[in-house]
Amino acid sequence: MLKRMKATGEWSDETNINFLELMASKWSGVARSMDDKRQEVLLLLGESPPSHLSHSAAASQQIVKERLEALQCHFTWNLDSSGSKLLSLRDKLDDIGAEGGYSWLGHIYNLRGFIQHQLGFADKARLHFCRAAEAFRQMRNTISEEGSWLVVNYGNLAWLHHHRGEHAQSWAYLSKVDALMEEYPSPSEDELHPEIYAEKAWTLMKFSKDQKLLAADFFQRAIRMQPGRVEWSTSLVALLSTAQHKTLSVDLWEKMSIAKEQDPDNLYLAAVFLEACAKTGTNVQDEARKLARRVLRKPQSSFGGIKPLLRLYRKYISTDEAIDLVEEVLERHPQERYLKGCAAICYKMKILLDKDNPLERSMISRAVSLHKELVSLYPQSALKIKIDLANIYGESDHLDEADRIYDDLLESELEPNEMQMLFNYYAKYVHLIRKESYTSIEYHMRAAEIPLSSIYRDDSIRTLERIKDRNRNQMCPKISTFLEDLKTEPEERLRLGTKELLHKAISMRILI
Repeated sequence: MLKRMKATGEWSDETNINFLELMASKWSGVARSMDDKRQEVLLLLGESPPSHLSHSAAASQQIVKERLEALQCHFTWNLDSSGSKLLSLRDKLDDIGAEGGYSWLGHIYNLRGFIQHQLGFADKARLHFCRAAEAFRQMRNTISEEGSWLVVNYGNLAWLHHHRGEHAQSWAYLSKVDALMEEYPSPSEDELHPEIYAEKAWTLMKFSKDQKLLAADFFQRAIRMQPGRVEWSTSLVALLSTAQHKTLSVDLWEKMSIAKEQDPDNLYLAAVFLEACAKTGTNVQDEARKLARRVLRKPQSSFGGIKPLLRLYRKYISTDEAIDLVEEVLERHPQERYLKGCAAICYKMKILLDKDNPLERSMISRAVSLHKELVSLYPQSALKIKIDLANIYGESDHLDEADRIYDDLLESELEPNEMQMLFNYYAKYVHLIRKESYTSIEYHMRAAEIPLSSIYRDDSIRTLERIKDRNRNQMCPKISTFLEDLKTEPEERLRLGTKELLHKAISMRILI
């Protein structure tokens, strides 16, 4: 509209002033000169300002940037944007499915949009953000088409248009965010709106295992301000139960019981509840088998409960029954790649953990074929699958195949977090299968030297500390020095940065 008014001559100085006064009253309340106001109009129109106005261009852009950075949305939540993480998460979101994740469909589309933008697909990002808005409207089923649930979505769209250089559209969504926050304020002046807390919690829960407790805190804040939202309560208890590896607290038992009563058809929660009961020593075999019949009758997705149920079977019933169950589910849904991944985990655990009994050739063959198929089904996030395949080959005495896979991976271009995981797994492989303790130690050191916090780095450091404490290896002095360096030179590691340390780790070729 602005461009049409300008082209037809309807955009006069008076219009210019009135328009900018209206926009300014919404967000700054600061009086500006005529030059400043003309500057902002030109920015909105996507045009470069005259030279005599250039001094205010940077100021105007800085103001817009500060407004964008103050938004609560995926672009401001400091989410891990490494390519490997984004590709893996994109696949996981696809596996949820529209029906399986219906109550979170708006959040799923919002996160998909952010991922697509970070991967460089702006048009796909916009499509997903628009789908998110429509999903929210359908799920809320209210008279008004807008509500507080759209604050994050509109913030994402403001950022998207900003990155595309579409200043007028970005400004429009900033104004929409302001209007929503004014019409639907948070019940607590010092806290975010519960809808924002809930979406932020759900997003962090999907993005990082390290932020589970923070996500749980956000869910609890949302529930405290807006009780009665079933999906928030069930997500909270499922999140807390997986974070507590031992028996659950009394408070969590109470929360879980209430959530089960509120959402009796949630099979994922039912499986998590049975698993929690099993941790206390309760025999849940009959209940688990009954739940399996219910799961079999439902459409399959990662929210359908099959994964925690199979985990329960493997830990507290038997891996063989878990394999029988997942194969039965696959017979009913042969095209679901998520189920093939669940089956691959069962076969992998059978081979890697049941070492006392001779492995059947058919068992190994099925495990290998499933993993090979998964590599093709998840072509951009298959690193862990390839590592698992190499380990299966190693445990089944196909060492040439295992070595070939690991050699290819070690020579490939990987991101630091991927390389750290690979070093950790390879260190275990050469120790357990190849019996090469020196090489194993070197690769544990390489994993630990990459300055990224992860379970793999922690595991490698713990392994090195155990070797040092036993003091039976010739490399103990070197390990001791290395571990001391990790503690005493954090500034050096921060200064060098991940890229330089990764290069250093890769260049350490030790010939044993």
